[in-house]
Amino acid sequence: MNGTLLFQTLVDGLILGGIFSLSAVGFSLIFGVLGVVNLAHGVFILAGAYIGLWLKGALGLDPLAAIPVVFLVLAVIGGALQRTLVSAAVQRGSLMTSLLITFGASLILRDLLILAFGPDIQSLSSTWLLRTYHVGGVVIDGARATGLLASLVLLAMLAIALHAMKVGRAIRATAQQSFAAGLCGVDSNRIYTLTFGVSAGFAGASGIIIGMINPFSPFDDAYWTLNAFVTVVLGGVGSPVGALLGGLMLGEISTLSSQYIGPRFPNVFIFCALLLMLIVRPNGLLGNAYKASV
Repeated sequence: MNGTLLFQTLVDGLILGGIFSLSAVGFSLIFGVLGVVNLAHGVFILAGAYIGLWLKGALGLDPLAAIPVVFLVLAVIGGALQRTLVSAAVQRGSLMTSLLITFGASLILRDLLILAFGPDIQSLSSTWLLRTYHVGGVVIDGARATGLLASLVLLAMLAIALHAMKVGRAIRATAQQSFAAGLCGVDSNRIYTLTFGVSAGFAGASGIIIGMINPFSPFDDAYWTLNAFVTVVLGGVGSPVGALLGGLMLGEISTLSSQYIGPRFPNVFIFCALLLMLIVRPNGLLGNAYKASV
């Protein structure tokens, strides 16, 4: 029985970690390329969930089928935010400026979500879910398994785009040395806008998956922003693989501590792991994907 409980907890942590990874990869990408800490990241995640909810109610579109639509909508919103506000922070090279701008944007966007959808807790349901599996005494929930599979597919698509496509190579070159990339004909301002838009799109896509697994409300934005920050610190900046590893660590720490210590203690162990990583390996498990590790 104890062995079954341990395996069940590890499986739950693996699934939760995959979802954490997708929710954090956009945050990681923006920080790695623009050097901006995006405090509006959690609102983008929730906006994706609420847009998916609206598409389901108004058009009858299944949340999983709505992921491409949500991605495009959030990409446009994110790109517009970067062009109008965040670009000023990038030009000044000030971390404090980026914090203030994105924090203000998060407050405005959260209030807009409340005005549009209300403050009540919502959830998403899909008819495209995998069935629930029983392996021995371990239960693999269909909704969570579907969320994990969708997260891994989206992370793989991003990794392929960053390494195999011309635009992905331009993003990586701009992150490594924007001046040298400019000499090679790369428009850094365009890349910054594209990166912010893609990151917001992935945040929105993760919101769909999160909404199918967990209830959500507009006031959950700080929770998801904080989780993204911890995931990036654990895994490393700018890498989908780093986000995956960091998310898996975060998921396992959360589920194991909840199961064996108590449901009130996961944050204690998460931040102990965060402090330990900052002391032992400040650049995370994989380091900065765009710069040499120190």
